This record gives sequence, structure tokens and C-alpha cells, in this order.
Amino acid sequence: MPKRILQGTVVSDKGAKTVVVSVDRIFTHPLYQKTVRRSKRYHAHDDADTFKVGDIVQIQECAPKSKLKRWEVIGLGSKG
Repeated sequence: MPKRILQGTVVSDKGAKTVVVSVDRIFTHPLYQKTVRRSKRYHAHDDADTFKVGDIVQIQECAPKSKLKRWEVIGLGSKG
């Protein structure tokens, strides 16, 4: 099964080898047919501590690395 890849913005880089990435998703509400925006925060592994707050990154599923980390940063994303 392929690993999921998500794109989001780094909102925290205070942890050691960890960044917190906020991923937004936009969808149409099934009953009200209104466009809804939801965001979720993922803890991702950043081995070299290269990404800083505000960077747009891509994250990919991986085997659990700690209690909260199930994702790893695979590189910079594109704006748009």
C-alpha cells in the first residue's frame, strides 16, 4: 500500500529532530453544501533540523518513531 504524502506549513520547530506541520484540507459539507476548511497538526521527524517555522513542507507516513511521530519530512513543498 502506498504511503500518504501531505503538504503543510511548519508551525513549530522547538522539539529535537521534530517539526509540527499544520495541514489544511478544504471540502464541501455533505448536507449544507458549503465549503469548509479544516486543519490538523502532525508531528513529523526532521533528522537534520533543517526546516523552520513558516516553511512549506511535504510529509510522508512512516513507522512510529516516538509516541506522537508517525510522519517524516521528505522535502520542501511548492506554493500553490
